Amino acid sequence: MGPLDGVRILDLTTVLMGPYATTILGDMGADVVKVESPQGDIIRQVGPSRSGEMGGMFLHANRSKRSIVVDLKHPDGRAVVLRLAETADILIYNVRPQAMARLGLGYEAVSAANPGIIYAGAFGYGQDGPYAARPAYDDLMQGAAGIPALLAATGDGTPRYVPINIADRMVGLHAVNAVLAALRFRDRTGRGQRIDIPMFETVVSLVMGDHMGGLSYAPPLDQGGYARLLARSRRPYRTADGHLCVLLYTDRHWRCFLEAVGRADLLDDPRFATHASRIGHIEALYEAVAGIFPERTTADWQALLARLDVPYTPMHTLESIVEDEHLRAVGFFPVVEHPAEGAVRSMRVPSRWSESQPEPSRLAPLLGQHTREVLAEHGLSAERIDHLIETGAVVQHAGGSEKPEL
Repeated sequence: MGPLDGVRILDLTTVLMGPYATTILGDMGADVVKVESPQGDIIRQVGPSRSGEMGGMFLHANRSKRSIVVDLKHPDGRAVVLRLAETADILIYNVRPQAMARLGLGYEAVSAANPGIIYAGAFGYGQDGPYAARPAYDDLMQGAAGIPALLAATGDGTPRYVPINIADRMVGLHAVNAVLAALRFRDRTGRGQRIDIPMFETVVSLVMGDHMGGLSYAPPLDQGGYARLLARSRRPYRTADGHLCVLLYTDRHWRCFLEAVGRADLLDDPRFATHASRIGHIEALYEAVAGIFPERTTADWQALLARLDVPYTPMHTLESIVEDEHLRAVGFFPVVEHPAEGAVRSMRVPSRWSESQPEPSRLAPLLGQHTREVLAEHGLSAERIDHLIETGAVVQHAGGSEKPEL
């Protein structure tokens, strides 16, 4: 059994931020029921898939869940969700709270059905500020938190976004932390509660945690920013035949490296004498080291740095990552058989537990695959479920509700 065995989660999230959070909880053993619209989660259509409804991002952000299709704008559909909420421990959504209220699924309505429920919303902005009703997406949150400006300052001056959905995934992790702590609180007190996890404030806390610097003081001591992270030359080093990621961080790293490459003269340079002075002259430091690495091949550097115990790692591409020898040894990318997609490469839960190891419980579901199964579990008769299907309030996938085993 996973550590969250017995916990029921009603998942009203779409795209990535919320689904990423609920997949983590599902891998931990929670019973996650994903409520989709008749059109399905739009992320099903992102990227290639064999069936046309299972893009790679959907596969990885929606395993360990069951899918039901409910038309939330249909009065009977809303009633179905409230029925499921009566026995749920957690309800998670990631639209604006105003939209949930319009659907009749705001906190007041849901907590009336289940006072002990944890009602968690991950959305753009805190609801007590002037941006409360604004829409939010990953790109917008990166921009609002200053990430494109940081990349412009460290590159050619062109603002750009980080090429991963860093805001969505970061806020998803915060949502997991929040609901687990709320579960602990409810276990002690018996009280459920509403939790808002705003994207803007969460991403700003991450960025400014590194870059607040002298802005931490009143009045400020500087304009903020961590010099090492902002150095234009902070990048993988070009070798004679490729690139290598190396970090000369401590005094020992610096001394061992320079002595080994015949540049002990730099040890007498006052700019590089201490960690603090190196940070103060970080551009010069990176440029000096960058001029050394083209002298040898990547393999030669790896052998030398391993002998010196200086931190390094190969610079992977997306394709080479899946062939990494360490990831292969730990079985990080198992190939599993999906009933609609055939052989697919999954990803292992990264953490290792001695007693209650989290594991994916099922592969990503077909749209509406478990509608009948879930509604029957909540006491609805076969005749009532048939009526809901006939009226369009819910939809059952034609393929039935068999569980795709891992």
